[in-house]
Amino acid sequence: MSKRLRFFVLLLVLGIGVAFLYPTVNWYFFVPEDMKAVASGTRDQVRLYAQEIAGRDALELSGLASSDPNQPLPAKFTYFLDNVRSTLRATGREVPRTWTVGDVVGTYRNLGELTRNIEAYHRDEVLALKDQKGRIIQLGLDLSGGIRVLLEADVESLAARIGSTPTEAELSEAIDLALEILNNRIDQFGVTEPSIRKEEGTNRILVEIPGDADPERVNAFLMGRGSLNLQLVDSVAFEQLQTFLADYRSRNNVDWFPGATEQPDFVPAGSEIRPVVQRDTYGVDQVVSYIVTRENSESIVDGSFIREAVVGSDNVTGRPTVNFVLDAEGGELMRIMSRDNVGTPLAIVMDGRVRAYATISEELGSSVMIRGFTLEESNNIARVLRTAALPVDLEIISLQTVGASLGEDAISAGVQAIIVGLIGVIIFIIAYYLGGGLVASTGLVVNFFMIIATLSAFNLTLTLTSIAGLILTVGMAVDANVIIFERIKEEYRLGKSAAASIHAGYKKAFWTIMDANLTTFIAALFLSYLGTGPVQGFAVTLAVGIVFSVFSALFVTRLLYDFGTDVLKRNTLSIAWRLK
Repeated sequence: MSKRLRFFVLLLVLGIGVAFLYPTVNWYFFVPEDMKAVASGTRDQVRLYAQEIAGRDALELSGLASSDPNQPLPAKFTYFLDNVRSTLRATGREVPRTWTVGDVVGTYRNLGELTRNIEAYHRDEVLALKDQKGRIIQLGLDLSGGIRVLLEADVESLAARIGSTPTEAELSEAIDLALEILNNRIDQFGVTEPSIRKEEGTNRILVEIPGDADPERVNAFLMGRGSLNLQLVDSVAFEQLQTFLADYRSRNNVDWFPGATEQPDFVPAGSEIRPVVQRDTYGVDQVVSYIVTRENSESIVDGSFIREAVVGSDNVTGRPTVNFVLDAEGGELMRIMSRDNVGTPLAIVMDGRVRAYATISEELGSSVMIRGFTLEESNNIARVLRTAALPVDLEIISLQTVGASLGEDAISAGVQAIIVGLIGVIIFIIAYYLGGGLVASTGLVVNFFMIIATLSAFNLTLTLTSIAGLILTVGMAVDANVIIFERIKEEYRLGKSAAASIHAGYKKAFWTIMDANLTTFIAALFLSYLGTGPVQGFAVTLAVGIVFSVFSALFVTRLLYDFGTDVLKRNTLSIAWRLK
């Protein structure tokens, strides 16, 4: 590889590292604490925040415009100007050079539109931060405190459910689906971004919930079984309900809800009023209407019968469809139910809420196709069908509450140890190898930078043992440089030129470095695969550190030496006190 190409490769690697590290640096050093708290909350909390800010700012702007529309726009509202400019350009109006309160308020037709646009700005801002939080180095439970729960899949219950002993593939798929379902319950539970992951090589799931949490609520969140049913709609009662809802709103000027004092008396026994929900712009389920479903056993097809659910397309219209496959028992139930109820709506009910409903147009069997939804809605419905009920029972093996009192001190001590260790190593290597020490120190800084960037890129969790791995990496990072420098000194003492000594030193040290680091890397890989918790965190950090230690020693420092001999035309080496 030519020196110019190596230089561009190094620039590319550093550029990628900056891009990977930016979210972490921005989150921990530039995002205000109050915004961190909002972005770490649930989507319901984000919605309340955006609506509160929007209502307050819209009322204040409207009041200022009413008193004096020509007064300059206060600085605290300039954040909203990009949205105002976009609205003006979209409607073909001129964008003013200087902004008044009247210009901003007059851009929108009424106070409601102004409020909605301000809310959209704050919503997008917080959701963007929430997305950024998913791309940063997370603090582990030992640093931030919280609750750690270890769950184990009940293989016997799964065998009873499927009627045979599950294969490894079936068990793995059931656990993966359980992971997906538990993740889907995050916002309903109302906790801050819990970490839910499968322990490799086991039937266990580790759940770590940072921050303060109630163990009883955690237990309900983890063990509560979601349910999905395909239920027939009671068409007569449904029509009566629509009339009742319209009449209730006209008389009370509010929408009816299940807890209202006035309850409909026309719903027959065995049927139930259920809310119909849709996801809003925050990704939160909102009740948009109500429907009446039958509850007799012949009208229910449980989600446990569903074997597969995918999104397809209609052969005629090309519009999205949801295709799902039932097992033999579910298919027979579906045939009986659909044959006698052609023309009746069929509702998809999950955890008591109707996600979607469509009219049965023909007798259905094991393979069912649902039409009439957008692509996004179809994907959501397919996901619901795949992840309704936990496919395998989970038993709590252990539940531990971890205090956060030591977290801040541990982080401070860990960072201090890394900085002191890094500075100590740099001072020693410069004092011992002089100019060569400067080259090695530069490689060490690049190495440490790329380790942190990689941890951030893969959203890895930083724990106390991970910090220990980083500290160890700082000490190990100079080993390869020491081997190379000693080889270079041997060649230089033989009377070779600086360029020839560098070339021979790197060539002879290459396999020694690779052998030493490869054995450690293999050990780290086995530790990361077989280990759990703290051991795994240490191993991952160590493995990443080894990769970039070798890269910085063989690639970065070699490039710096070649720059000195080829570009700066240096004919001597500064690599030892008595060697000139």
